[in-house]
Amino acid sequence: MSETRLKPIKAGLIGAGIQASLTPAMHMKEGMAQGLAYAYELIDLSQLDASVDDLPQLLLHAEQRGLSGLNITHPCKQAVMPHLDELSADARSIGAVNTVVLKDGRRYGHNTDWWGFAESFRRGLPAVDTSFVVQLGAGGAGVATAYAALSLGVAKFAIFDRERQRAVALSMAMQQIFPDAQIIANGDLLKAMQQASGLIHATPTGMSRYPGLPLPAEMLDRRHWVAEIVYFPLETELLKQARLRGCLTLDGGGMAVFQAVGAFRLFTGLEPDANRMLDHFQSMTAESAMEARTWK
Repeated sequence: MSETRLKPIKAGLIGAGIQASLTPAMHMKEGMAQGLAYAYELIDLSQLDASVDDLPQLLLHAEQRGLSGLNITHPCKQAVMPHLDELSADARSIGAVNTVVLKDGRRYGHNTDWWGFAESFRRGLPAVDTSFVVQLGAGGAGVATAYAALSLGVAKFAIFDRERQRAVALSMAMQQIFPDAQIIANGDLLKAMQQASGLIHATPTGMSRYPGLPLPAEMLDRRHWVAEIVYFPLETELLKQARLRGCLTLDGGGMAVFQAVGAFRLFTGLEPDANRMLDHFQSMTAESAMEARTWK
C-alpha cells in the first residue's frame, strides 16, 4: 500500500521527561500494520520548559493541529481533568486520566492504565491466590493498579506509601468503590508481607533513574507472586530478588503494552492486534538491553 493511500492519524504524549518512552513506536508500528499513516509526537514539558499550568494551551494547540488524541503521563494525569469535557466512568472513579480523545471539538478523558494492568495480570499470573495483596505506592500508577486489583476480585488489600496520608486517601477512595473488600492503609509492612499472597509494586523504585529495592528482599518468600509496573528496565532488582526466592513474577511490560492497546483503540476506532504489539514491545526492549550492555 502506498503512503498516499494510508489514512492519516495524529496523536501525542504529554508528560515530563518522556524522551525514552516506547509508546510512540508501539502506536506507529501498529498503525502502519493497520493501514494508517500514524504520526505520534512527544510533547515533553521538560524539553519545552513548560509545566502543568500550560496544559490548556497544549491541549488547544493539539486540537488546532488536528490530533485525534493524547496520552497523558506524569505529572499531568490529575491536572488535565478540569480541562476536559467528559470523563469515562473508570477515569472518574480512579481520579486520573491517561488518554484523551479529541473529537468534534470536545475532549473525552479515559483511563487505560488500570485495564492495561488488569489484562497483563490476567495473562501473566493466571489463577494465583489473590486473597490478600500488598501494594507499594499510592500515587497515580498506584491508583490504577489498586482499581485493577480490586476489580479482579482481591479480597484483602493493604496499601503502603511513604506519604501515609496518600495511602489513607487511596484506601478510603477504593473502599467506596469496592465496599465488599477489606482495604487497609500502611501499618506494619513486615506483618502484612508475612500474611500476604502477593505484592504489587507501583512506585518508581527500580527505574534506571531510581535504582534499588522498594522493600527489604528478606520480606519476599516463595509463596508470594510479585507484579511490577516498572518496565525500563524490564528486569528490575525487585523481580531479580523475587525470582531468586522462587516467586512467580510479572514484569511491567504488559501494563505498558495493554494501556497502549486501549489508547490505540480509542484514538483510531480500530481493534489493535495485542499480540503483535507485545511482540514489537519485546523486540524494542531486547534491543535497548543489548545497546545498554554494549555501551557499558
